[in-house]
Amino acid sequence: MGKGRVEAFSDGVIAIIITIMVLELKVPQGFDLAALRPVAPVFCAYVLSFVYVGIYWNNHHHLFHAVQRVNGAVLWANLHLLFWLSLMPVVTHWIGATHLAAWPTAMYGVVLFMAAIAYFILTRMLIREHGKGSTIAKAVGSDFKGKVSVVLYLAGIALAFVVPWGSAALYTFTAAWWLVPDRRIEHVLEA
Repeated sequence: MGKGRVEAFSDGVIAIIITIMVLELKVPQGFDLAALRPVAPVFCAYVLSFVYVGIYWNNHHHLFHAVQRVNGAVLWANLHLLFWLSLMPVVTHWIGATHLAAWPTAMYGVVLFMAAIAYFILTRMLIREHGKGSTIAKAVGSDFKGKVSVVLYLAGIALAFVVPWGSAALYTFTAAWWLVPDRRIEHVLEA
């Protein structure tokens, strides 16, 4: 099967996820800068989530640029990833509205953790479809960043019940780490 419909559908779902997240932002009640204080936690959660969704969109784009075809297993793995990403608006609003309470902060980490697992499964299904010597297999490599991220998300989940701000800092650090350009796929495609 061709990959075009998977890419188009995923792009649409991700665009809707971002739209839903921004619609959760409320207009400040007031006319001065102090009016921003009550909405600041939700806005900060939105920024972090927007970055995460953007990272997934960017990586998904690169991933599918390196493949020629998909199969049923890839379609289901992609839907699995989109399912976890579709929960981002809920946990984003919950973590912002509760000012980093333990359970919302932990559940935010659970969604990040499960999205990372789903992305890993998606890459494995694509490698299985294209072979171990394929462009996608070479580009993904050992996926060190992905594996470390899963550990950081688990640590953030546990830390949420001790120091929720530390948990949020860990999630922010992980997102910042992923913002550093990862050119593995681009280098393999150029070669």
